[in-house]
Amino acid sequence: MKWRYAILGGTAAAAAATTVHDLVQTKHAIVRNFPVIGHARFFLERFGPELRQYIVTSNDEERPFSRDQRRWIYASSKLENNYFGFGTDNDVERVEGYPIIKHRTFTGPGAATMPHAQEEIVLPCAKVMGAARGRTHAFRPSSVVNISGMSFGALSGKAIESLNKGAAMAGCFQNTGEGALSPHHRNGGDIVFQIGTSYFGCRDEHGRFDMARLVDVVQSAPVRAIEVKLSQGAKPGLGGMLPGEKVSREIAEIRGIEEGKDCASPSRHTVFHDIDSMLDFVESVAQATGLPVGIKSAVGNLTMWDELVQEMGSGTRGVDFVNVDGGEGGTGAAPMIFADSVAYPFRIGFSEVWRRFAAAGLSDDVVFVGAGKLGVPENAVVAFALGADMVSVGREAMLSIGCIQAQKCHTDHCPVGIATQNPRYTRGLDVGLKSVRAANYVRSLRRDLLKVSEAIGVVHPGLIAPRDIDILDGTRSAMGLGEVYGYDPTWPRLGADLVSEIEAIMVAQDETAPARRTSA
Repeated sequence: MKWRYAILGGTAAAAAATTVHDLVQTKHAIVRNFPVIGHARFFLERFGPELRQYIVTSNDEERPFSRDQRRWIYASSKLENNYFGFGTDNDVERVEGYPIIKHRTFTGPGAATMPHAQEEIVLPCAKVMGAARGRTHAFRPSSVVNISGMSFGALSGKAIESLNKGAAMAGCFQNTGEGALSPHHRNGGDIVFQIGTSYFGCRDEHGRFDMARLVDVVQSAPVRAIEVKLSQGAKPGLGGMLPGEKVSREIAEIRGIEEGKDCASPSRHTVFHDIDSMLDFVESVAQATGLPVGIKSAVGNLTMWDELVQEMGSGTRGVDFVNVDGGEGGTGAAPMIFADSVAYPFRIGFSEVWRRFAAAGLSDDVVFVGAGKLGVPENAVVAFALGADMVSVGREAMLSIGCIQAQKCHTDHCPVGIATQNPRYTRGLDVGLKSVRAANYVRSLRRDLLKVSEAIGVVHPGLIAPRDIDILDGTRSAMGLGEVYGYDPTWPRLGADLVSEIEAIMVAQDETAPARRTSA
């Protein structure tokens, strides 16, 4: 009997010691919030390939992000081995719509041949944002990968701070989302300030848009551009919703709303009502701030886009960038019907928009941004081929700082402290560690985009063209990306001047890379 008591005592002591260790360590939020039992997640992750021989779910069946996609993001954020062995387990033989990137045996003009691990190369945007409209503070974004609009409220303060510090390390910018510019956004990272339908951060005491307050807020932080949100991919035509459980006192004060009550934004703007008045608003904001001003929208009825292109054709007014959000994009909370069935998926929606600008000869005058599961290299490459100049990553950035796809964003019970305001969970999120992981992920995605570009034979992902990708119909046939989405083959991916500029920037980096590696 004594030996049984000894075993029980030893087990209890080990469990107690493990609990204490788990509670004080900061490396893993899931373990800190759920001591002892949290280790089961890592066990299942470690032995998943072996166990899945006997479990139905495959590496590519989970949604929104498959196990393989999440594994690549996790490994990239930790600078672990993010390679895959044995060959693809995607069902390329039977899947319709599978993209195939067509590499070239011999490189194109100026294509770089740097080592595969090269991560310090900067991947700036191929266009200067705001240059076509002559904005005072026009600039070339320093990264083609940036952090998408996720507001303080949808995410915790620690999560916002982690992403902002990570953006500063990676040299990219962070979009505030519609919840205003909070203190957590002020940690060194460049900012895109988003104006939503409730005008949080730039409204008066009655909830109306206030230009003076907008000017004050953009001058108080490193705001590089302003984004007017028309709609969001996961809930297009529906205003944002922040459940009352997540409306803390701090959020209430920042937004100017009531603590603990649901915060539902209007579905449409009140300061403008059509394309004509929207462009007047864009120009007034650009004039008051000097910043590039663009729009974010999901794509449904295409009349708006026809009218926008027609109005911009005169050259007197226009947006500086267009951020197209796919219907598969993420959200903190939305009705199922909106998340599942409203708005086109990214590839269809984006191609419909870009095609209209290209046909009107305006595509070089606008920076095109894509969002909606584009933080996975394969999806990002297709986006660039369709005409995107930059991609925004949202849920993928969350995964890089510890999100486990629990899909509890709308409940305030996110187990890893990212999509919650509950101190019970946010205590487990270590900003110092997670910010580094966010930066590692952004750099890793840029590295893969660069290496794929080189495989195609170009120096930059912005030079990847529709001709470089085919869409498979199983193993029966393949069709060019441009043909699938109705692109005229005479439309240039970029104008000759833009091509020359970005090639010069990238080739100059390639030539100095050995010196940088030596000095490092």
